[in-house]
Amino acid sequence: MAVLLVVLFLITPVIEIYVIIQVGQQIGALATVTLLIAESALGAWLVRREGRRAWEALRSAIGTGRLPGGELADAALVLVGGTLLLTPGFVTDIAGFLLILPLTRPVARRLLGWVLARRAVTVVGRLGAEAARGPGPSGARPPWTGDVVHGEVVDGGRDQT
Repeated sequence: MAVLLVVLFLITPVIEIYVIIQVGQQIGALATVTLLIAESALGAWLVRREGRRAWEALRSAIGTGRLPGGELADAALVLVGGTLLLTPGFVTDIAGFLLILPLTRPVARRLLGWVLARRAVTVVGRLGAEAARGPGPSGARPPWTGDVVHGEVVDGGRDQT
C-alpha cells in the first residue's frame, strides 16, 4: 500500500507535467491551457450531473429497502472521478472521465468489486492464519477464540400479535 501511495503522489505529477509539456509542444501553450480549462469545465458539469444521478439512485434504493451495493459503488466512483478531474492534467482527467461516464462506470464498478473481493480474501486469510497460530508474543488471544458457551434464546414474554 505504501508503494501505491508513493506512485500516486510522486510519480503521477511527473507524468502529468511530461504529458502537458508534450501536448503543449504539439498544439501550443495557449491551446493546451484552453484545453485543460475546457476539460475542467466539462468535468465539473459531468460530476454534478452524475453525482446527482448517483445520489438519487442511492436514495431510491434505501427508500425501497434494497441493499444499495451498486449505488454505493457508483457514488464512490463518481467521488473519486471528480477528485481526479480536480487535479490539473490530462492523465488524471482521462482516469476521472472513465470513472464518471455512465458508459465506462460499470466496467470500473466490476473492477472495483474484483479488487475489493481479492483484498477481503487476503485479509480474511491473514486473520485465519493468525488465529491458527494461537496467542501472539504478548500472550493475548484474538477476541474470537476461546471457550464456546452453549445457550438458549428465551423470549422475554413479549406479546407477538
